Amino acid sequence: MKEFTMNTNAYLPLRDVVFNTLRDAILRGDLEPGERLMEIALANRLGVSRTPIREAIRKLELEGLVVMIPRRGAQVASITQKDLQDVLEVRTSLEELAVSLACERIQPQQIGQLEEALKKFEEALAGTDVTAIARADVDFHDVIFSSTGNARLVQILNNLREQMYRYRLEYLKDFSSHSRLLQEHKELLRAICAHDKETASKIIRTHIYNQEISVIRHIRQNQDGKE
Repeated sequence: MKEFTMNTNAYLPLRDVVFNTLRDAILRGDLEPGERLMEIALANRLGVSRTPIREAIRKLELEGLVVMIPRRGAQVASITQKDLQDVLEVRTSLEELAVSLACERIQPQQIGQLEEALKKFEEALAGTDVTAIARADVDFHDVIFSSTGNARLVQILNNLREQMYRYRLEYLKDFSSHSRLLQEHKELLRAICAHDKETASKIIRTHIYNQEISVIRHIRQNQDGKE
């Protein structure tokens, strides 16, 4: 178990603080796939009782970040090729719908927000903070989702994004992909501004496919390293 500390937030109940702390530790890789989550050890590390730890583990299981193994208890879920492909099949369909609606409905103010989000994403790519890059990437896509004007679609995409976050981080750790990623964002912005649904849909399919190929390569390398 790598070192990590409590994400303190005076405005959240303790159970939520513990949940966010453990969730971030899993997403960053401080708690690694396959690692057992021992309630007593985690409670001692974070200086809390076992109750919020137990509640957090249950929530993490619902998110798919933790699995319960008979006679072993809770452990961090592995990143598998099948899980990735299942999630990306859904994401591809939903994001194609989102960019298509954005081409129809985006307003001038939202185009300005999308341009600003692209600028901040490019600035984040100039650094090495993968979590900051991920946040900027999410912000860019959030503007597109919001411009659809479809609250139910946005809600579903946000829920799916939680499941995608670990995969997104793995992709962004491949710094050789960053220039291509930036170019895809620029092309997507141009297509949406031109209200070109066909081109925007093609770009988002390629965008997600490239992520799939990169992360699958990472998964296979990890598997080969363990054999």
